[in-house]
Amino acid sequence: MMKVADIMTTEVIQIRNSVKVAEAVRLMRQQGIHTLIVERNHDQDAYGIVTAFDIVAKVTAFGRDPQRVRVYEIMTKPCLVLNPELGVEYAARLLTSTGIHSAPIIQKSLLGILSISDILDQGDFLDKPLEVELAKKIQHLIADANSVCQQMGPDSKVCKRAWQAVDVVQAEAALQRSEKLEKTAFEAFYEEYPEAFKDGEYDTWCSG
Repeated sequence: MMKVADIMTTEVIQIRNSVKVAEAVRLMRQQGIHTLIVERNHDQDAYGIVTAFDIVAKVTAFGRDPQRVRVYEIMTKPCLVLNPELGVEYAARLLTSTGIHSAPIIQKSLLGILSISDILDQGDFLDKPLEVELAKKIQHLIADANSVCQQMGPDSKVCKRAWQAVDVVQAEAALQRSEKLEKTAFEAFYEEYPEAFKDGEYDTWCSG
């Protein structure tokens, strides 16, 4: 799975919260961008974000003078931040579900910024859609689980753990499709080999 760090923009333009909106507009035009990260005031402070949409919706649309409005009046703070190790698909879900176009990438410090455009232009979802990758992984894990259980026996701990690994990915695939998982692979295995889970071993194993 492609990560946020693989496609994020590392050159992030920052601006102070006290700067007038007119200067923010000039900076956006000069850099050819639509998003500015608002600097923190101290180490415990949060980053902010101001976008072209903020400017148009909160200044231009009301005829306000951008020379008299400051960034802190229209910015969003704290803003949604992304982890560089997060999968691109999940970053896309976060951005779209919150209705925002971009977010800073932070891991102790500001590392970059990711936008919907970055995902569209650089994401690998055309060649490697997540649902297809998860389906392949499930099939591979099922084959491994069957092999392990044949060698070690259906009542062995390694067999049960192998099916647990299948279940985890099955649940993730169901989440990705927003579907209800009626029966996991391990539950199907349990029904096929009930003798392997005598004396409540199934409940004990499932509870950790």
